Amino acid sequence: MTDVAPLILTLAFDEPTLARFDGERRRYFPEALNRIPAHATLFHHLPGDRERGVIEAITALARTVPAPDVVVTGLRFTGRGVAYVLESESLATFRARLAREFGASLTAQDRQGWRPHVTVQNKVSPDAARALHADLSACFAPFHFTAPATLLWRYLGGPWAPVARLPFGENA
Repeated sequence: MTDVAPLILTLAFDEPTLARFDGERRRYFPEALNRIPAHATLFHHLPGDRERGVIEAITALARTVPAPDVVVTGLRFTGRGVAYVLESESLATFRARLAREFGASLTAQDRQGWRPHVTVQNKVSPDAARALHADLSACFAPFHFTAPATLLWRYLGGPWAPVARLPFGENA
């Protein structure tokens, strides 16, 4: 077992999408608990002691994948929060290929089914979450964005430290 903090891989958003998701997260997430920007997690725990190899593997695969189009299809009530639901066949394929690459290094959480989402509220009362879900659902219209890259972070027990931005396509 290693003492090196794990790595987290998330999806980068284009500027308008980040502004929307992060603005809502700052507005609806309990302030004392909101230590990281809005994100869509691809992997929660990649081996921190193999940072260089992780970056090389993600970069090599991302180079072969055009920036994925992602559709925001709706909202999910999570019991104590609210999340936007994301769908993208190309992103799901990219993640599945990475999952095979990292195989035995993945935790149970990262081996289970992947349900991409962006959490804008969490750790509130079920009534508060239900109310926000109803409010956001009332005016929701599906939209899409193109994801320019993935972001690699080091988990620091609450906050995350940025490690690398790993673009899709020929710019990788």
